[in-house]
Amino acid sequence: MTSDAIERFPLPQAMRDAIVAHARREAPRECCGVIAGQGGSPVRLYPTRNVAEGNRLYEIDPAQLIDLEFRELPEQRTEIIAIYHSHPESPAYPSATDLALAFWPDAVYIICSLEHPEEPVLRGFRLRDDTVQEVILSA
Repeated sequence: MTSDAIERFPLPQAMRDAIVAHARREAPRECCGVIAGQGGSPVRLYPTRNVAEGNRLYEIDPAQLIDLEFRELPEQRTEIIAIYHSHPESPAYPSATDLALAFWPDAVYIICSLEHPEEPVLRGFRLRDDTVQEVILSA
């Protein structure tokens, strides 16, 4: 792969639909969740609780995250390969806060925008070293 190649991340339609449904249920708050996989391929989506205050930030419930990382995912022989959250009123592009709080450098960050509620937009990104690189979400 050359440095100009665009990375792709396979995101099945059922997972896309689940992310949009989760975002709509939680609006006007941001939703958040984790996608676990094997070898870079998504296996299961885990909707999580957003414990952040207000409507413009997400924080995955630490207890839920610990349970996933130390019990559920090892039992399933999977790992976190993507983290998703919603932007209920803004575009599907990482905010400065999203970039500052991107603690999983190997994960794809998926953002679901409900800026236009009848036409949700999902986009994926790698967030590393204060840089944003788009990842194409493929079927």
